Amino acid sequence: MKVISIIPRGFCYGVVDAMEMVKRVATDPSTPRPIFILGQLVHNHFMVERLAQYGVTSLENTASRVDLLDHVNEGTVIFTAHGISPQVKDKARAKGLNCVDTTCPDVDKTHVLIRRLVAAGYEILYIGRKGHPEPEGAIGEAPGHVHLVQDAEDFARLNLPQTEKVAVTTQTTLSRWDTEELVELIRQKLPRVEVHTEICQATQLRQEAAVRQSTDADVVFVVGDTHSSNSNRLVDVVRSQAGKSKVYLIDSVADIRLEMLNGAQVAAVTAGSSTPSDVTRDVIRYLQANEPTA
Repeated sequence: MKVISIIPRGFCYGVVDAMEMVKRVATDPSTPRPIFILGQLVHNHFMVERLAQYGVTSLENTASRVDLLDHVNEGTVIFTAHGISPQVKDKARAKGLNCVDTTCPDVDKTHVLIRRLVAAGYEILYIGRKGHPEPEGAIGEAPGHVHLVQDAEDFARLNLPQTEKVAVTTQTTLSRWDTEELVELIRQKLPRVEVHTEICQATQLRQEAAVRQSTDADVVFVVGDTHSSNSNRLVDVVRSQAGKSKVYLIDSVADIRLEMLNGAQVAAVTAGSSTPSDVTRDVIRYLQANEPTA
């Protein structure tokens, strides 16, 4: 089968930096033990399993980051690439924990922006996904002044304070197209709103490449974890912007079923920004070894 290997795909620089930082900490004998990560460093279970080999425990995202800290009473706590709220940092320091912050620089930039805008008297509409750790950290910068908006319904339900100063900012891993549509709706209701689109360049490049390079494909595979926001958005944009109906989010080659390939002569493969390259390469090799079906 002909396979289009979409480029760029896979690890972004924020993931690479976070992984390297954790490995350095875990292999440094002076690092206080045990070592915990508040949630998943990045949303990919293969990476979580690989970090466990270094003696690092990833605490499950069954609670907020501040509540997860109740399970850590000594050693080192690592804050994930998704960013962390000041309340979590303060609580960790108050418990005497050694703190390591792997926040992606693009996410940190959004936190700085939120602090600056709120200090200037703005209310913030934060476009993001409910339940994702990135909005949790960003909203924690100014509780009560940062309002999570996932869709038009959320915006319609908002009861903002009476103010001329309203700004929009965004989660870094969203779909550019969906975000632009929601921003336009907000502009219609709030013509004087100040808009800051914080979707990171790596995410945007991967989305645009997936749409552009999947044009000739009969089937498209996005290799990524189901909990990965950017992987799920890749699926969305290939469907909505490239017009592809056969788009599958797969964890690994083990998830490919023969019926997915029925009638396909050409397959395209991309991957979320937290997906290991070797996992994606296995998918590409498997597809290349398959004969096209009628």
